[in-house]
Amino acid sequence: MQNFCKYLLVSPAVCCAMLFVNTAAFAGETSATSEINQPQVLASPDTNTHITGQVTSVSQFSDVQPTDWAFQALQSLVERYGCIAGYPNSTYRGNRALTRYEFAAGLNACLDRVNELIATATSDLVSKQDLATLQKLQEDFSAELATLRGRVDAVEAKTAELEANQFSTTTKLNAEVVIAIASVVSGNAVNGQEVNQNAVLADRVRLNLDTSFTGKDLLRTRLQATNLDPFSDTATFTPEGDFRFAGGNNSNGVVIDALLYQFPLGSKTGITLEANAGAIDDFTNTVNPYLDGDGGSGALSHFGTRNPIYYLANGTGIGIKHEFSDQLELSLGYLANDAANPQLGSGLFNGAYGAMAQLTVKPSNQITLGLTYLNAYNNTFFANGSGGSNNANNILQNASSNSYGIEASFQPSSKFVIGGWAGLTKARILSVTPGDADIWNYAVTLAFPDLGKTGNIAGIIVGMEPKVTSVSSSLSNAGINKDPDTSYHIEGFYQYKLSDNISITPGIIWLTAPDHNNQNDDIVIGTVRTTFTF
Repeated sequence: MQNFCKYLLVSPAVCCAMLFVNTAAFAGETSATSEINQPQVLASPDTNTHITGQVTSVSQFSDVQPTDWAFQALQSLVERYGCIAGYPNSTYRGNRALTRYEFAAGLNACLDRVNELIATATSDLVSKQDLATLQKLQEDFSAELATLRGRVDAVEAKTAELEANQFSTTTKLNAEVVIAIASVVSGNAVNGQEVNQNAVLADRVRLNLDTSFTGKDLLRTRLQATNLDPFSDTATFTPEGDFRFAGGNNSNGVVIDALLYQFPLGSKTGITLEANAGAIDDFTNTVNPYLDGDGGSGALSHFGTRNPIYYLANGTGIGIKHEFSDQLELSLGYLANDAANPQLGSGLFNGAYGAMAQLTVKPSNQITLGLTYLNAYNNTFFANGSGGSNNANNILQNASSNSYGIEASFQPSSKFVIGGWAGLTKARILSVTPGDADIWNYAVTLAFPDLGKTGNIAGIIVGMEPKVTSVSSSLSNAGINKDPDTSYHIEGFYQYKLSDNISITPGIIWLTAPDHNNQNDDIVIGTVRTTFTF
C-alpha cells in the first residue's frame, strides 16, 4: 500500500482516504474488500458508453442500493460535494475496475468542488480593514459604550429585585372602578309612593386576584366595595330598571364578592366550582354579545344584560360546559343560595337553589342560538337583580318553578348585532294556598360595536321585564292576581372609549308603565357611567 501511495505522489493518509471513498480494487492488492470493487468517479474511456452529466441524488443510480458497503461515502460525494457523474442509463457500475486516469479526473473534480465551497463560505468574512474600522469606532465611542453597559447592569439588577420580591409568580391582579352619576329624571309616583329624583354619585370597586397553577386553570378571588343600593329600594319602588352596577350598599366596605375555581377536564370540558356569588354566565354563553357585561361595561340594567331566567340560579355550586364541536355546546349547572347555612330549609340541597341546562348552537359564525331550561326553588328575579314586577317576585318567594328560554344573536357584519330572547317561568306556589302562575319576559337588542371609534359600543334594548300573565283560580280567589298592564323597558347607551383604560357611558332607561301598572307614572332614569380598568 505504501509503494502504491508513493507511486501516486501523495501522502499515505490522503491516499487511504481517497482509496476508501473513490477507488476500486487495484491489481495486486489483496484485502478483505479486494473482491468488492468500490464505486467509480468517472466512466472508463475504453467503454462504448459515455459519461452522463452531474447527478444530484444517489437515488438516481439504479444499481446503487442502501445496503452497499460504500453507500454513505457515495451519497456524500453526490449530494454534498456534487462531484460524481454516472452513465446515461442511470447506472454507476460501482464494481468495475478504476484506471489511474479516472482516479485523477475524479479526484480533481472533488477538489475543485471543495475549493469552491471554501471560497463561498469565506467570501463574506470580515477583512482586516473592517476589523481596524471597528476597533477605531470602539475607541471613539468608548464612553457611550461604558454608559450603556452601566444602564444594562442597572436594568438587570432591578429585574432581579422585582423577581425576588414580586407579589406572586402565579397570581395576576386586575381591577375595575365604576363611578356613576345617576338620577330619576321623570316620574312622580309608583304604587302610591313618591319617586325620589335626587341625583346620586355612586361607585363600585372590584379587585380580581386571578391565580393559575397549571396555566389552564383559574382561581378567582374578587374583592368588592360599593355604596349604591338599587333604585328599587330607594327611588322607583319597582324592581324594573335597576342598574347592573348597583351591588347593594355596604358603605364601601370590602367583601369577597366572588370566589370560583375553573379547570379543564380534557380538551372539550370545563368545570367551574362556585364558592360564593356564582352566576350562570361563569360557565354558560348567555347569547347577548357586547351587551352582557358586569356593570362596568355593556348594558346599564340587569334586564338589558341577559334573559332574566338566568338570574334564578346563583350562589354556591358547580357548572359544567362541554363542547361537542365548534357548533354545539352543552352547559349544566347547580347553584344554591344559602349553602353555608346548616339550618333546616337551607344548606346546599335543602334550601333555595337553581339548576339549569342549556344547549348552545352556532350554525354559522354570524348566528348563535340558546335553548335554556331552569328549575328553581324559592328564587326570585328581584333578589338576584333581574328586575320584573313586584307581583312576579312575590309569587316566586314560595314557589317551585320551571323556566324555559330561547336566546338568539345574529351578527351580519362586524358593526351590527341584532339579538333577543323570550322566557317563560311556570311557577307552582307551595304556600297555604297552592296554585300556578305564568311569568313571561322578552326583549329585542341591538348592538353597534366600534361605533365612531374602535372599542366603542352603542346599545338599544326594548322589551318586557318579567310579568305575571296568568294565575290559577285558587290564587285569584286568594287575592293573588296577574299584573294588570304591560310595562315596556326601553334602554339606550353609548359606551365611549377615552383610552385603553377609561370609558364613559351616558345612557337612559325608560319604563312606560312601571311595575306593569298604567296607574304609575312613566319613569325615565339617566346616568353617566365612568369605568376605569387596570
